[in-house]
Amino acid sequence: MTAQFNLILAWIGIALGVIYGFILGRCFHRDGWLGGYASLRRRLYRLAHIALFGLALINLGFYFTAQQLPYPNRSLDLASWAFAVGAVTMPVCCLAMAHRLQLRSLFVIPVLSLLVGAVLTVWEVVQL
Repeated sequence: MTAQFNLILAWIGIALGVIYGFILGRCFHRDGWLGGYASLRRRLYRLAHIALFGLALINLGFYFTAQQLPYPNRSLDLASWAFAVGAVTMPVCCLAMAHRLQLRSLFVIPVLSLLVGAVLTVWEVVQL
């Protein structure tokens, strides 16, 4: 089933979140690291870290939701891929923007893909 991919992606996201958190945690004690605690660069690094965990949980939630829905289903396949694209591109966009502010328009990719995934999932749940 397509949602199996989201389960795998969720656990990869959790593992990467732990590893990334360990790497960031080695430097957090430095007041001026990445421009200081309130700097945009440091906030985007933290957002990428949280996105790894948060979107892993969304993919995990989608996996369990998809188990309750009839399959095969094109909407469910598209939602699965949309959540996967969002989970991969959100942390990447955060880190890209941390180093090049002009790339902020890239956020439309993860935001729209996650929105598509959510709307399609709601649509399928409501039709039950």
